[in-house]
Amino acid sequence: MAAKELHPSIAQFKEFVKQNPKLIQEVRAGKATWQELYEDWYLLGEEDSRWNEYSEGVTPGRKETQQEKTGDWISKIVNAVKHMDADQVQGQIHNISQAIGAIQGVLSQFQGGQGSIQKPKREAPHHPFIFRKD
Repeated sequence: MAAKELHPSIAQFKEFVKQNPKLIQEVRAGKATWQELYEDWYLLGEEDSRWNEYSEGVTPGRKETQQEKTGDWISKIVNAVKHMDADQVQGQIHNISQAIGAIQGVLSQFQGGQGSIQKPKREAPHHPFIFRKD
């Protein structure tokens, strides 16, 4: 009986897995299935950034890039705060406040005036005896 030949793409995927042995650990840990990995490999290709974490010797560099990304993210926020105009921010907050007030007004109209705007009624204290003096 002749040995079955694999489809060329499956053979290529096997070679890819041999080059990235951390994929095997991923499957054994139950974090992914071979089907999912194959489909991602087939659709994304070998050069996609998804595979960077599985290649050999990437762990130390990965920490550095993550620190760079964190630092980059923080610097973007700091730059955005530096370039903010306080008057524009205050104007936007005022506009948003007015919009929320208008929405609350429309909702209270649809609720028939039964909103939080309704004034509480003051009732006279109830006496236990209703009869009056003669």
